[in-house]
Amino acid sequence: MAKDSGKRRQRPNILVTGTPGTGKTTTSTALAEATQLRHLNIGDLVKEKNLHDGWDDELQCHIINEDLVCDEIEDVMEEGGNIVDYHGCDFFPERWFDLVVVLQTDNTVLYDRLTKRGYEGSKLSNNIECEIFQVLLEEAKESYPENIVMSLKSDNVDDISRNVSTLTDWFRNWHPIS
Repeated sequence: MAKDSGKRRQRPNILVTGTPGTGKTTTSTALAEATQLRHLNIGDLVKEKNLHDGWDDELQCHIINEDLVCDEIEDVMEEGGNIVDYHGCDFFPERWFDLVVVLQTDNTVLYDRLTKRGYEGSKLSNNIECEIFQVLLEEAKESYPENIVMSLKSDNVDDISRNVSTLTDWFRNWHPIS
């Protein structure tokens, strides 16, 4: 459990979210390199630290234990200087983030990316429907103040480069709230 030292973060925390296949990890990795912020890939962390409640055979993924994830990263989040990369966003405490970025991808592009990853059946259709209905954008708007939620198009390498540039500029202009 993080102690409340009364100090404000000196570096921001950014959440990069979106449907699987929208470029979260690619964007987060490039942004971490450009800003020297720490990249926390929640999917990898769940696997490495066993922060899950087993395996979902139908969706072919771990069943994340949200409480274990939050406990695991709480101290580093309170310190600041993190880019959190995950396809969900509603279980993280609102106070952790200074910016919430929702990456969105054209459905045709997303379909191609996910089938190349081996997604099929309900796993593929659920993720495509999630993008069609903008589930992650709505989740972000419902979970965080709207003024910190940013939606960015992520269809190709040019979009990703532009997004990293936009987010790097945001980072350079960020100041701790006094």
